[in-house]
Amino acid sequence: MRTLIIFLASAAYLGYIPVLAGTAGSVLGLVLGKLSAPLWLHSPAAFVILFAALFAGACSIAGSAEHFYGEHDASRIVLDEVFGMVAAMSFNPTGWIPVISLFVLFRLFDIVKPWPASYFDRMSGGAGVMLDDLAAGVYANLVLQIVRRLA
Repeated sequence: MRTLIIFLASAAYLGYIPVLAGTAGSVLGLVLGKLSAPLWLHSPAAFVILFAALFAGACSIAGSAEHFYGEHDASRIVLDEVFGMVAAMSFNPTGWIPVISLFVLFRLFDIVKPWPASYFDRMSGGAGVMLDDLAAGVYANLVLQIVRRLA
């Protein structure tokens, strides 16, 4: 079970990349976000339910991985970046300009961690690992939604 948890928490071992592991996890999230676009376009409710269920499971996985690694939000845990990037992309256009914009915005918000992401980042356990990146994804999503409506 430990091997499976580490495999999932590190996003198929992307978290073991020595430099920019979080960015690598975000790229996987970008790919999964593009692949999930048909679901959010054709059945938004199903997408939200599936995302929420998978996110809850990811919180548990991240918490177990923290235990195995012996540190809070270990750099090898990049499952949070995967989910954060999917959240950023959800219900947004999937062309290259919006996707690159979302990627840059997500990474920026993930690094800067404006409130409440900074609050979530200090929380212990798997929810703390996951929620700050979800907040960064939501911020990126909202910024692009607003820019699209103002343009």
